[in-house]
Amino acid sequence: MKIIGHRGARGIARENTLTGIKKAIEHGVDEVEFDLRVTADKVVILHHDPYITDGNGKKLTISQSTYNELRAHKPDLATFKSVLQNIGHPIPYYIEIKPDEPTQPIIDIIETYLKKGWKPNYFLLASFSQNTLLELHQQLPQITKVINESWSSLTATRRAKALGTKRISMNSQWLWFGFVKAMSRQGWQLSAYTLNSPIKAHRWKKHGLYGAITDYPDLMDE
Repeated sequence: MKIIGHRGARGIARENTLTGIKKAIEHGVDEVEFDLRVTADKVVILHHDPYITDGNGKKLTISQSTYNELRAHKPDLATFKSVLQNIGHPIPYYIEIKPDEPTQPIIDIIETYLKKGWKPNYFLLASFSQNTLLELHQQLPQITKVINESWSSLTATRRAKALGTKRISMNSQWLWFGFVKAMSRQGWQLSAYTLNSPIKAHRWKKHGLYGAITDYPDLMDE
């Protein structure tokens, strides 16, 4: 079973930061997940929500703000490029692209690193949006796509077949051991998010769970 750090290692470090990603790697994760969004000046940053809230409660919409404007309110705001430049590729990056984000700035960065000699398997591209994944697949067909789906296995498998992938991630609160076993027997590589119980993770591992996306990789060390 793969241990996948969620937003870096958000249970033990600030999420979607260089520090969080490094912390996940320190705890031996197999992959590290983080979220990408694109600023008004087309800088690709790590952030989950569509806005940044500063210490005074002011919200800045990412798509309508420049990187420098956002960083003034969040000094540790990381860019996708800074992750690749400063951390390299010790493990695969499970990259979640949020729905409706422009994909071309993300594609351009990945293509630049592929030309530098990085391998396609250094990246995984995930989204809840099928349109986003289709756009990515059109230009980066060699990189594995991950279907993010909340609860419907029918929707998840249909989407996966359209993209030629076996990787599916689903909300752990809707999963049970019989479902995990059935998906594994059908050849799907099912990961559960956000799975923070080591007991449940190891129980589901016995039934074929492919990956545990967790806030606490320190608790999942095997």
